[in-house]
Amino acid sequence: MEHPRDRRAPAEHWAAFRHSRYFPAVVLTLILSAAAGLFAGSYCYTLANPAPRHVPIAVTGQGRSDVLVKAMDQGLDASLAVHRYATYAEARAAVEKQREFAVLVLGGDRATLDVAAAAGASVARLLIQAAPAAGRAAGVPVQVNDIKPLQSSDPQGLAIFYISLAAVIIGFIGAVNLTVHAGGLNTAERIAFTAAYAALGGFTICAIVDWLLGVLRLPLKESWFILSLTMFTSGMVFTMFNTLIGRWAMIPTWGLMVVLGNPSSGGAVSWPLLPSVPGRVGRWLPPGASVNAQHTAIYFRDHQMALPFVVLFLWSLVATAVFIIWQRRRPGTP
Repeated sequence: MEHPRDRRAPAEHWAAFRHSRYFPAVVLTLILSAAAGLFAGSYCYTLANPAPRHVPIAVTGQGRSDVLVKAMDQGLDASLAVHRYATYAEARAAVEKQREFAVLVLGGDRATLDVAAAAGASVARLLIQAAPAAGRAAGVPVQVNDIKPLQSSDPQGLAIFYISLAAVIIGFIGAVNLTVHAGGLNTAERIAFTAAYAALGGFTICAIVDWLLGVLRLPLKESWFILSLTMFTSGMVFTMFNTLIGRWAMIPTWGLMVVLGNPSSGGAVSWPLLPSVPGRVGRWLPPGASVNAQHTAIYFRDHQMALPFVVLFLWSLVATAVFIIWQRRRPGTP
């Protein structure tokens, strides 16, 4: 005859396991294994095989634009978003404002394609490859020029992505370490130290990348501010999640910042080559806002946009507000 206690044994075993030291280790093991797959999958899906989907280009002058653009569409297996401009000066101004990625200048039976590698190195490479073949197919010879080249020390245009990635990751790792090693800080002190390591970290990135290694010439004050704001935002996002869900805060932080945010930032692959959803979402997340602000500061300084800074400030403001309000409602919560 089965004893009633035997029927309760599985529940008791589960309860004992839940309260043992092994439970968080097992959960963490499962989470890390899933995170590894998601991390690799998100980067492979977004960056491994970039394909043009919607590339804005300016067209000016007179000539066989329809035939040439159609041939380029077929060569790229994409759709060029063509915008006509009355003069080359207007078209070039649109490139400087990052509304267009190239200017197609028509001149009767010939054409010139002026690409801007600084606007998007991956897009420029595809256009440079496709334009001559499209010209031959359309019977319109095409000469290609780079009117906005990248810095010679960063020919692939990846350094901005790397410095932004460093700011994002060190930003929330710093917050993790404050939680673990400086848990006694009060609310104001926690925010102040997050701002302190963000400011010092942003300066250090600039100093090493520019002065020590000479990889990227940076406008010091603006680049320093962008990197510091990025680190602070990333740190406060983790702090917010840690306040709300405790020790599992790394899961949403990693997912938001690394799995989704970094590959969709436009730093490694320009946004016209990203899958449609990441291409639209990326600029509204801190990594994408950081890359956009830094990119404009370095290559298009006279046309800096407000949107990236608004995005970073809003994420910082919301995360900080949630942290402060929660701490006031539950004083003494670590």
